[in-house]
Amino acid sequence: MTQTSSNERGANVSFPPPLVFLGLTLLGVTLQYFMGPIPFPVNFWIKITGIVILIAGLVLMVAAVLEFRRTGQDPKPWKPSPKLVLRGPYRLTRNPMYVGVTGVQFGLGLLLGNLWISLLAPCALLVVHFMAVLPEEQYLGKKFGHDYEEYCKRVRRYL
Repeated sequence: MTQTSSNERGANVSFPPPLVFLGLTLLGVTLQYFMGPIPFPVNFWIKITGIVILIAGLVLMVAAVLEFRRTGQDPKPWKPSPKLVLRGPYRLTRNPMYVGVTGVQFGLGLLLGNLWISLLAPCALLVVHFMAVLPEEQYLGKKFGHDYEEYCKRVRRYL
């Protein structure tokens, strides 16, 4: 466990990752409006699947944020991390917030019958991967060294 100094900064992330998902969701709405829907059979079961994925994503996100708060940390990636969070959803994925919001976007697209939104969800995750995940990993690797390396060996980055 490493303490943070008062002038320490977290990972080199300067843009809130959730805004990437929001932006690409809105792009999906715009594409549906101007280009038309992607032909896709939207039925009751597709909508139910969308609801299930959306709720699972929300649960994963909320559980991850609550685990951060429980340890007294701020989930914003540019804030310093005084210790690794290894419990709760962090036992399943190193990035439960990003996996969760990807699920929310994907599920929302299915629920709304807007395949543009769903198809842009992995694109949003790809942008966040380079914009936030890699800088976060670099920061955590430098700060926590061997402990973080061992965690990375045990837990996958996404799923």
